[in-house]
Amino acid sequence: MSRKISQQPPFLLVNVVPYALLALLVVILMIVEDWSGGALLIDLGLCGLAAAWMLGMFTLRPGWWDQPWIMGMFVAGLLVITAVLVARHPVFGLFTPAAYIYSFTVLRWPWRLLGVAAAAVLAGTAQASGLPKTDVLGLAMYGIIVAFNIAMMCGCAWVLRLAEQEEERREQTLEELSRTNRLLEASLAENAGLHAQLLAQAREAGVLDERQRMAREIHDTLAQGLTGIIAQLQAAEQMHEVPAPWRRPFNAVKNLARESLAEARRSVDALRPEPLQTARLSDALADVTDRWSKLHGIAVQVTTTGTARPLTTEAEFALLRTAQEALANVAKHAHASRAGVTLSYLENEVALDVRDDGKGFDLARLEAGGFGLTIMRQRVEELSGSLRIESEPGAGTGISACIPCPLTGSGA
Repeated sequence: MSRKISQQPPFLLVNVVPYALLALLVVILMIVEDWSGGALLIDLGLCGLAAAWMLGMFTLRPGWWDQPWIMGMFVAGLLVITAVLVARHPVFGLFTPAAYIYSFTVLRWPWRLLGVAAAAVLAGTAQASGLPKTDVLGLAMYGIIVAFNIAMMCGCAWVLRLAEQEEERREQTLEELSRTNRLLEASLAENAGLHAQLLAQAREAGVLDERQRMAREIHDTLAQGLTGIIAQLQAAEQMHEVPAPWRRPFNAVKNLARESLAEARRSVDALRPEPLQTARLSDALADVTDRWSKLHGIAVQVTTTGTARPLTTEAEFALLRTAQEALANVAKHAHASRAGVTLSYLENEVALDVRDDGKGFDLARLEAGGFGLTIMRQRVEELSGSLRIESEPGAGTGISACIPCPLTGSGA
C-alpha cells in the first residue's frame, strides 16, 4: 500500500537544511579551490543549479508536494545534479543528506527505497574517493563502503516504513472505532425513538382501556337508565292518553331521552355525533341549534363567517359538543329569550361563539367550576385551543372556543 502524505514535511528540514548544506559547500569551495581557474566557477554554477532546482521544483511549489510523479522527477533531478557534483569534488558528499531528506519525506513507497539507495551510492562514492580504483582491493573496499551505506540507509527506510504501516493500521482502527461509535449513536437514537413509540403506544393502550371502561359504565348506567325511562314513558302513554296541555312537554321529554340514548350508544361505539355523520360542522350546528330552539322555545340565530374548510374529526367533535353544552347551560340557567351561535373560519384557527341575553352571572362563581364547563374546557385545551367565558349579572353570557387550524384547503 503506497503512502499518502497526510501532513506537510517538516518545514525546517526540507526548506532550510538543504540550502544550509549548499551554502556551507560554497564557502568550503571558495576556501579550498583556486580562484584563478575555471573549476570554481563551474562548481559554483552547479551549486546554483541545485539551489534553483530545489527552489523551483519544491520550495516554491507546495501544491506539488502531494503529486508522486512530480516529486519523483524532482528527486531524480536532484540526484543527477548531486552525482555530477560528487564526481567533480568529493567534498560534495556533504550534500548527499539533502538527497536523503527529500527521498524520505516526499517519495512514496517503494520509490522511496530506490531514492535512498541512489543517495547511499553517491554518499559511499564520496566517502571512498581516496581509495584507488585500479586494483581489486580498492574496488572491494569501495564496494563494501557503498554496500554498507545502502544497507544502513535502506534498513532505516524499511524501519520507517514499518512504523508508517503501524500508524496506518492505528488510524484505520481509530476510523473503524469512530464509524462504530457513529453506528452506536444512530442505534441509540433509534432505540430512543422506539422507546418513545412504545411509551406512546402504552399511553394509547391506557387511554383505550379507560375508554372501554367508560363505555361499559355508560352502557350499564346511562344507556340502561335512558332505556328504562323511554319504556316507562311509552307504557304510560299506552295506559293513559296524555292530556293536551302535557302533550308537548311529554313528547319533548320522550324525544330528548331517545336522542340521549342514541348519543350514549354512539359514545359506547366510539362513533362521531350523529349530526357530523353526514354533514359538515356548520350544517351540523344549524341542525343542533334548530332542534334545541324548537325544544326549548328560544330563538337562536346561527351565523358562519369565513370560508368553510375541512377540519379534523377531533376539532369538529369538540366544537359541536361545546355548542351543545353551552346551549344546554342557556336552557338550564340563563332564562334567555334569544341566543346566537357564530362559527368563524379564521386564517389559523376556528372560533365558536355562543351568546345569550339571559340573566348572566358573576364570573367569581366559576372558581369552583361546573362539570359541564370543565368538560368543555378540557376538550378545547386538549387540541391546544382556548375557552373564554364572559358574563356579568343582567348582561347575558358569552362563551368563545378557539382551536388552532392552519389553512389547508377551502371548503365547497
